[in-house]
Amino acid sequence: MKKYQEIFNDIKEKITEHIYPAEHVLPTEKELQAQYQVSRDTIRKALAMLTERGLIQKVQGKGSLVLKQELLDFPVSGLTSYQELAQSLRMENQTKVVSLELVTVTSSLAQLTGFEPYQQVWKIVRTRSIDGKVSVLDTDYLSKEFVPHLTKEIAQVSIYAYLEGELGLDIAYAQKEITVEPTNREERELMNSKDDYLVQIRSRVFLGNTQQFQYTESKHKIDKFRFVDFARRKNAL
Repeated sequence: MKKYQEIFNDIKEKITEHIYPAEHVLPTEKELQAQYQVSRDTIRKALAMLTERGLIQKVQGKGSLVLKQELLDFPVSGLTSYQELAQSLRMENQTKVVSLELVTVTSSLAQLTGFEPYQQVWKIVRTRSIDGKVSVLDTDYLSKEFVPHLTKEIAQVSIYAYLEGELGLDIAYAQKEITVEPTNREERELMNSKDDYLVQIRSRVFLGNTQQFQYTESKHKIDKFRFVDFARRKNAL
């Protein structure tokens, strides 16, 4: 492991353990040089990694400020759109539509999504930014049978508002699978991230008549969300 990575890990641990508390300034570059007995360039590389991971922020005239590491509660069991979640949490967010295309379901895509082979579906790729940083990457597949028309403008605002409000679809329930997956190059580029892993939520979403109309892969930054659920114990009979 390179020296700047060791320094990054050490400072990160001190931030986690509140040795360097949130909203306090780190020691100066000169002080860190003396502490770790390294060059200024090595210290700057370590600080750059801390900045990229959202742990510190350079403030002109003050130095490197330790940021609050607040996790956003993401409900696992509910069937809530991202826009509805953003509004309920009152978080500053932005959606960018990376691509929108009509594709034909192949045999491999059918196995992944649950749609029938040769069925036409809309494929939408979107990034979700929170406080100016991309935190979620969504890839949605929507059946053209139930959604005959779709635009980037609709996808950028709220697809569910369009499906329920304009098309009158009865969105009822979803089957979800949550895993932690290695990050690939495309994901790193789209999310402007160096994270090694993302939390992935795969969802097959159904209408009230039990017909599937959507498949989603939603990939979340591990350090931004806390995945929560509500459970009620049933009495044994």
